[in-house]
Amino acid sequence: MKKKSMLELHRVGVEEYKKVEKLPVTVVLDNVRSEMNVGSVFRTADAFLIERICLCGITPQPPKAEIHKTALGAEESVDWEYHATTLEAVHQLKRDGYTICSIEQVHDSIGLKEFAINDGQRIAIVLGNEVKGVGQEVVDASDKCIEIPQYGTKHSLNISCCAAIVMWHCFQFRNQ
Repeated sequence: MKKKSMLELHRVGVEEYKKVEKLPVTVVLDNVRSEMNVGSVFRTADAFLIERICLCGITPQPPKAEIHKTALGAEESVDWEYHATTLEAVHQLKRDGYTICSIEQVHDSIGLKEFAINDGQRIAIVLGNEVKGVGQEVVDASDKCIEIPQYGTKHSLNISCCAAIVMWHCFQFRNQ
């Protein structure tokens, strides 16, 4: 097997990317502290045509060297905005008609496999801090909580891995 060339991958430039129709999915980062995790989320959001990222609280914002190093420029292609608090972002998204879905291990959560997206539904995926997860007040304001089933000895995934799994699920669901 031969690797595909950049030409064969049919990648578009930033200006063209901005014009491409995006999934009606917004990713909300709740006090994520690592610039590398933020950069990884940007890169994955670019890959799966996520409409934007809300960076909240202590979450680092571009331009930052570590974000750029991991995002490989996706911080330029993916739209983003900053909110002083995650709750502020969640309330604005709710007013704009989004279903708020926190990715967290809570009582009465639904498994990712059971998470279905209806046609025309706008989704906000909230991902939490590397240590504390999604803040309880944000969980309380969410319409649903989604849990990624795990069977090993650890109780959580790195936020960038979790984000990639959930974005892929949304992308797959929309493109069935």
